[in-house]
Amino acid sequence: MTFPYLDIVLRSIAVYFFMTIALRIFGKKELSQLNTADVILILLISNSVQNAMVGPDTSLTGGLIAALVLFVINYIIKKLTHHSKVFGELLLDKPQILIHDGKLDFKALSKLDISDEELKEAMREHGIEFFKNVKLAMLEIDGTISIISEEDKKLKQTHYKRRHNRKNLQKF
Repeated sequence: MTFPYLDIVLRSIAVYFFMTIALRIFGKKELSQLNTADVILILLISNSVQNAMVGPDTSLTGGLIAALVLFVINYIIKKLTHHSKVFGELLLDKPQILIHDGKLDFKALSKLDISDEELKEAMREHGIEFFKNVKLAMLEIDGTISIISEEDKKLKQTHYKRRHNRKNLQKF
């Protein structure tokens, strides 16, 4: 006897891993900062993969099984990233240094597509006027910019969230 919903389970697992890899590749690490285009993208993606997960089964049970599988996989992935350094490094982004001892890391800023104005805005939120007064500035994995100034050497995390500019939106 075969499990009648095994197809839905396997399809849901495949879609979950596809979406995880796609989000990692396309750099959507700041999902907490969704703008209108990001919300539309997520809604369209969810609609487009629905049939891939449940196939021809449009029953309530089929939908609930697909949702349950996604929750279980997500729970397992979170546990694995907490308990396995290798797995965590593979799936999770790392904070990026933007400024160290007043020197900007232009390579990182370019790679992350952070403009001079975005960085200055985050600095102003900390009451810092000049780059030379920044001991350390980092783009955290949640999209916030943390700054340690020369004056107090105390970590202050800004509420500044990166906004996607039009150039970024054209990539989609």
